[in-house]
Amino acid sequence: MAKWLITVVVVLVVFSLLAPRLGRFGLGKLPGDLQIPARGRIYYIPIVSTLALSLLVWLISKII
Repeated sequence: MAKWLITVVVVLVVFSLLAPRLGRFGLGKLPGDLQIPARGRIYYIPIVSTLALSLLVWLISKII
């Protein structure tokens, strides 16, 4: 259980750093992805995009 939690946290951190760049592909802008403006910056918390990418990776791993 701890491995999954660490994995999800790492993916969220990496994806939140890449969210501004991945926005042109529609990722990071899905309903359920949070954008929190604070002190002149926008913080991205891409919950639904992370789930969508996890599902995609899982499906690819099942096919291979």
